[in-house]
Amino acid sequence: MVNTGSTPVTVIGLGAMGQALAEAFLNAGHPTTVWNRTAARAEPLVAKGAVRAETVAEAVTAAPLIVVCVLDYAAVHGLLDPVADELSGRALVNLTNGTAQEARTTAEWAAELGAEYVDGGIMAIPPTIGTPASAILYSGSQQAFDTHSTVLDLLGTSKFLGTDAGLAALHDLALLGAMYGMFAGAFTAMAMVGTEKVAAADFTDELLVPWLNSMVAVLPLLAAEADSGEEVSEERKLVERVALTNIIDTAKAQGVAANLVNPIQAIKDNT
Repeated sequence: MVNTGSTPVTVIGLGAMGQALAEAFLNAGHPTTVWNRTAARAEPLVAKGAVRAETVAEAVTAAPLIVVCVLDYAAVHGLLDPVADELSGRALVNLTNGTAQEARTTAEWAAELGAEYVDGGIMAIPPTIGTPASAILYSGSQQAFDTHSTVLDLLGTSKFLGTDAGLAALHDLALLGAMYGMFAGAFTAMAMVGTEKVAAADFTDELLVPWLNSMVAVLPLLAAEADSGEEVSEERKLVERVALTNIIDTAKAQGVAANLVNPIQAIKDNT
């Protein structure tokens, strides 16, 4: 691992997450240049020692390490395509949410420009950036990651997944999919018991959270089962189908839409 000392860093995009990223670099003493389309968003960071770039070109040329965190990949290219010639020899770390294919295409684009590209998936919320509760997935240029890992580690726990630039986005979206699936089931559960005047907070604290926590312990067993390729027994399939049917029927009987649970039944019916 290269000792980066106080490597200058540029952060492009100052939404809530971008501001948290820039602040983590500033707190560690790294010279930090920031840019945002709405310039006023940089003011709190400037007050803490950041330099506000007037243009994207100025931001890019200010540091060897460029961190981008904007809405989507269209925004990334909208900002960087006009200054593409300035990216040569720099490390571009893109922490914008997107698809694996978008990451791979952007990596190819960066390579043609002579830039080292690292794609990232932030598994955290802004207040946890810079703490062990923040996990950030990376993939792409091994050289860029190794060179700047000390700096990137300031954002949270780093995990490099490989040189395929799409791996971070793939893992990011897979994990988010699992989270939203859990939330969907939880919202359905709260709505079901809510039809009988059960407070969502009481239900969640006393029963839902302990139940879901206990089920987390089962996930490694299910993962091992999936990796083994062994068929699930017909008895278990039948039990699961009956349970899902009863969940859906009860939700409907209570006047709760089962739209969030129906897809699970469809998946089970096809396994």
